[in-house]
Amino acid sequence: MRVLLAEDHRELAETVAAGLRREGMAVDLALDGSTALERAAVNGYDVVVLDRDLPVVHGDQVCRTLASGGGRARVLMLTASGTVADRVAGLGLGADDYLPKPFAFAELVARIRALARRAQPALPPVLVRGELRVAPPRRVASRAGFRLPLSPKEFAVLELLLCAQGAAVSTEELLERAWDEAADPFSQTVKVTVSRLRRKLGEPPLIETVDRAGYRIR
Repeated sequence: MRVLLAEDHRELAETVAAGLRREGMAVDLALDGSTALERAAVNGYDVVVLDRDLPVVHGDQVCRTLASGGGRARVLMLTASGTVADRVAGLGLGADDYLPKPFAFAELVARIRALARRAQPALPPVLVRGELRVAPPRRVASRAGFRLPLSPKEFAVLELLLCAQGAAVSTEELLERAWDEAADPFSQTVKVTVSRLRRKLGEPPLIETVDRAGYRIR
C-alpha cells in the first residue's frame, strides 16, 4: 500500500511516517498543500492522510482537488477540530474518512487499511494460492503451515503478486506500489527483494520471471 502523508508539523509527520513504514506501508511526506497536490498528481497513492490546516494550499482545497480528480486515492482527513460540525464539513469536501487529533496510532493504521481496501477491488481477508496463505490485515504469511519471516517490503511484494491472481506485475508497478519516492528507479531494489522472497518461500519455486513483463505467482 502506498500512502501520502500531508502534515505540516515535521516532527509529527516523520514519527507517523516511520510507524506506518514499520506496518509495511510505502509513505511519502508533504509538509504543505502545494507539495501534496504535486505528489498526488505524479504518484498513484492508495490513501492520502491529509491534515486539514496545511499552509500554502489549505487542506480543504487539497481535498476538493483530489475528490474532483477522479483518482483512486482515498482521503483520510486529520484535524485538531473534532466537533460534529467539523466532521460533517470535512466529509462534505470529499474526504472518505475523518480522524480528530490527538489520535491513537493503532486506529490510524486500521482506518488507512480500511480505506485502502475500498480503493481496490474486493479481496478476501486471506489470499490463498496452493500451500501459500497470506493475511494482509494481520501481516502474516505461511507456506504449508509454516510461518514465513518476511520483511515489510517482501510482504508487500508478495501481496501485490497474489492480488494480481496469476497475472504478471511489472518491476515498475512493484516499485511504485511497494516503495516510496526515495527509491531509485534504476536500482536493483525490486530484483534483490524478489530474490530474497524466493529464497524464503522455498521449494518448489512460486515466483516466475516473465520476460519483458515482470513477475507472477505460479
